Amino acid sequence: MTKKLKLAALALVQLVLLAGCMNMPTQSSQITGSYTSGLRYEGFECSRLSIELDSLARRENQLVVAQEQRYKTSQIQAFWWGFGQGDGVEASELANVRGEKEAVRKAMEVKGCK
Repeated sequence: MTKKLKLAALALVQLVLLAGCMNMPTQSSQITGSYTSGLRYEGFECSRLSIELDSLARRENQLVVAQEQRYKTSQIQAFWWGFGQGDGVEASELANVRGEKEAVRKAMEVKGCK
């Protein structure tokens, strides 16, 4: 009977450890850009593309900080409660911003911007 109790306790511990990984947010470094059409930027001049790229870079930095904060908070929550917060609006917006940045870069490349 003792062996069965030990096995049950071990299974319970493993289940709790595994459950702690449930619904954890994605690290910002693992979020890739979503597809964005470059048609929006076809009429932009190089100076305007450069300004847009700078603006997107600033927004990306803000979203990375927000996503990393969500990840840290979720780790603490998972430790105590057994589940994390999951991805929020920050993750999807970060993917969009990274996709926009790529579209701007491609437009700059096509136009020969420096």
